[in-house]
Amino acid sequence: MASFTAGYKLSLVRPSLASSSPQHLFPSLNRAALSFSSTSLPSISLVSTGNLRSRSIVASAAVGPKLLLGSLTSTQGLKFAVVVARFNGIVTNLLLEGALETFRRYSVKEEDITVVSVPGSFEIPVVAQKLGKTGAYDAILCIGAVIRGDTTHYDAVANSAASGVLSAGLSSGVPCIFGVLTCDDMDQALNRAGGKSGNKGAEAALTAIEMASLCKHHLS
Repeated sequence: MASFTAGYKLSLVRPSLASSSPQHLFPSLNRAALSFSSTSLPSISLVSTGNLRSRSIVASAAVGPKLLLGSLTSTQGLKFAVVVARFNGIVTNLLLEGALETFRRYSVKEEDITVVSVPGSFEIPVVAQKLGKTGAYDAILCIGAVIRGDTTHYDAVANSAASGVLSAGLSSGVPCIFGVLTCDDMDQALNRAGGKSGNKGAEAALTAIEMASLCKHHLS
């Protein structure tokens, strides 16, 4: 009898003898071969054929799930818009530089990138939604910086920006990537705009490329 690779999930198909134990039906299979492993692994079905006494079996590997994944290298023809807030410009300019550098590194042409400047992070969502609905872009990157102050204004702006960018993506059908920093102070913001914590603008650009590729090449 053929041997089976350890780690595969085995199932026994014998509708007429459902109450019989696999060990009784196939005594040559050891207990390890009949044990179940993670359901994420491919499965092998053991189907009894022919004379019941012959206990002959046929093994067939089940087809696994189809995986759809955006590419960071197939950027040809992808078009992006970047909506950037001018408020806290010392931070947002660094985030924008990081995003544009990442686009260049991954072979996105400059003529395929449109940068739109808005007053602050609160104004980002409505512009992102309008850009998405034009159908001219494969992803919209939203860049801003909201820094906590002594009032609750921070919470209102941060929450509105986050929910607004999400809503813009859902209503337009175009990925809208949230690249708005929400920090307690300026030091935190600068650390995330090219400092010791990296550049979140560059990270958001990578997300935009992957999502644009996924939606255009697999979900359109």
